[in-house]
Amino acid sequence: MTSRPQRGVTAARVPGGGWMGMRAPGRGGAKSGGTSGSGAGRRGNMSWIPFKIGQPKKQIVPKTVERDFEREYGKLQQLEDQTKKLQKDMKKSTDADLAMSKSAVKISSDLLSNPLCEQEPSFLEMVTAFDTAMKRMDSFNQEKVNQIQKTVIEPLKKFSSVFPSLNMAVKRREQTLQDYKRLQSKVEKYEEKERTGPVLAKLHQAREELRPVKEDFEAKNKQLLEEMPKFYSSRIDYFKPSFESLVRAQVVYYTEMHKIFGDLTAQIDRPGLSDEQRERENDAKLSELRALSIVADD
Repeated sequence: MTSRPQRGVTAARVPGGGWMGMRAPGRGGAKSGGTSGSGAGRRGNMSWIPFKIGQPKKQIVPKTVERDFEREYGKLQQLEDQTKKLQKDMKKSTDADLAMSKSAVKISSDLLSNPLCEQEPSFLEMVTAFDTAMKRMDSFNQEKVNQIQKTVIEPLKKFSSVFPSLNMAVKRREQTLQDYKRLQSKVEKYEEKERTGPVLAKLHQAREELRPVKEDFEAKNKQLLEEMPKFYSSRIDYFKPSFESLVRAQVVYYTEMHKIFGDLTAQIDRPGLSDEQRERENDAKLSELRALSIVADD
């Protein structure tokens, strides 16, 4: 796996089945390589073995290596959580955008169907202009949301789909480590016994059992320690195009909104009146209505 994956790049494989033994999330409409998920037992300490085994006296994994591993894996756990949260927040944002423009169209449609509009041509003209503007706004808003879905939300979803493989690889490493410790403890037990023929035979057998497990753990550990930092550092190159697209979509949308509402203002606005003057005019009209006997207080 390279530190700067491009679109659709295939991730490296670990001998015997590595954590990135799947297609990395590409861009531009490729299907996701899996579903998002945290993986079994990935939070807290990284032990999935439900029973306690004999611990070897020999320190088989240096503490500095364990600290490095936990640090790098912790960064990826945080990245996974943040990616899921961002995906969720973006979905909420686009849903709210659509609801807003749909509500505006509903309001303008209700006004247009109001009997008052049929009786007042000037008001009908004003409401018709408003309804046209709201429908144009809704159309551009839908285009913006579709663009964000394609270039931001879908890439976030594809990125999240990689993490189950990572979590499974860490789980396999932990399981291999437990086997390594168990067999190392077994070797140490025979090494401490008197060197009789049967004991030497069992010691030789225990060492033969330990050797491939040790090699397997060291391979898994090495691969993860090399690839986890590379994967973490690749996040910028992966997400940068998405957020550039997000900014462009917003710029296009609000540029169009400026034109739409500028045209609407030119059609319905009475020049020369400030907001304060309009408010005073509304208050005066309301006062006239309140002076009518049918709404007078008893």
